[in-house]
Amino acid sequence: MKNKDSMNDQELPNNGLTYPDTEYYCKTRPVPVAPQFEAMEKIRNWARANSLSVQAFGTGCGAVELRPLMTARYDAYRFGVMTSPTPRQSCVFIIGGYASVKTLKRIVVSYEQMQNPKFVVALGSCTVNGGMYWDSYNTINRIDYYIPVDLYISGCMPRPEALLAGFVKLKELIKAGKCEGANKYAENFDWYKANQKKIIKDWNMPDYNW
Repeated sequence: MKNKDSMNDQELPNNGLTYPDTEYYCKTRPVPVAPQFEAMEKIRNWARANSLSVQAFGTGCGAVELRPLMTARYDAYRFGVMTSPTPRQSCVFIIGGYASVKTLKRIVVSYEQMQNPKFVVALGSCTVNGGMYWDSYNTINRIDYYIPVDLYISGCMPRPEALLAGFVKLKELIKAGKCEGANKYAENFDWYKANQKKIIKDWNMPDYNW
């Protein structure tokens, strides 16, 4: 348990906020959470791997391949995969398609709203390395410079079968305790924020005024 002084050291100023806005935004930096008892952590990871709540962020053609997963033909539910309406209720963040400069802010905000543990899947060549837009002035080539990515699924676009194979691999990684993207984000918070602010000039969000 941290004392009050150490917690204050981790606070963010959130400049410009006035009451009651100060009550709506988090002012505490993320902190990494170390695994506790090994046997208990294995049980937790087993439960996490078999109950994946997905927030699908389709920015382009990648969204087309996400919808068939829930149909009777592919039936992602049999893998313990379900969709979620909001980031706060999700543990898997799938970014499908290119990420533009304007979209990056929404990606970061959605990711930070998700509760830990959370996992990120980069779907499609455009998300992984820019794809056909790799030299565009308005797209992001490496999404993993701005938020951590736990699994990459390449292709233009990957078929639903490839997505299901990706979910199987993601489940294996979670069970093995190798999906530590959320802790990586907390440990390298300043580096990620510096990269984000190089791209996003106008946050237009009070919780990022600091």
